[in-house]
Amino acid sequence: MDSALASDGGIVPPSVPPAPSDGGGRYLRQSVRTAVKILVVGHFAVGKTTFVGSLSEIRPLRTEEQMTQAGAYVDDLAGIQGKTTTTVAMDFGRLTLSDSLVLYLFGAPGQQRFTRLWQDMTQGALGALVLADTRRLEQSFDVMGLLEEHGLPYAVAVNHFDGAPVHPDEEIREALDLLPETPLVTCDARDRVSSTRALITLVEYLQSLQPLRAGTAQEYV
Repeated sequence: MDSALASDGGIVPPSVPPAPSDGGGRYLRQSVRTAVKILVVGHFAVGKTTFVGSLSEIRPLRTEEQMTQAGAYVDDLAGIQGKTTTTVAMDFGRLTLSDSLVLYLFGAPGQQRFTRLWQDMTQGALGALVLADTRRLEQSFDVMGLLEEHGLPYAVAVNHFDGAPVHPDEEIREALDLLPETPLVTCDARDRVSSTRALITLVEYLQSLQPLRAGTAQEYV
């Protein structure tokens, strides 16, 4: 693995975060002075809730509701018939990177009817990780367009689904029309180590653009 953010804008040595806690890490350390916000985004049913849950050291906040027949007209279940719930507000998780730095993960709902919620969630965010599914790559365009509209840098992580087609990175980059500098990785959102690697890729990209600046990190006093 590579590295993550340090409280001074530098690099934290490579590490895998502790397994999600059942409550032992419930409270924020008193030594924490800086909080960084990262969005986890993607189209409907791409694995955002699973990704946040695999990394969070606390029991993640989830706003999932049971899907109903009425939602069938707006939520495309083609190829994902086993999905029975959907996020209606956001997912939230926390990851402590050092004694003084904490990372907050916000998972945004993927349906277009929640677009207005994005305007609030992007405020103060350092960047975003876009999860993608090779079976529905075209559905990622709206998500990436929203990020670009809000001026939020992002990396793309192709989430592994059993039975999904596998394509070379070059083909995926071309299909998504990614800029040469936009990072592209693969991950399994169910696996903590794999999710960590994808998150580190995003953080390193953000650090290559500019150091932490006012408005992207909250200082605790």
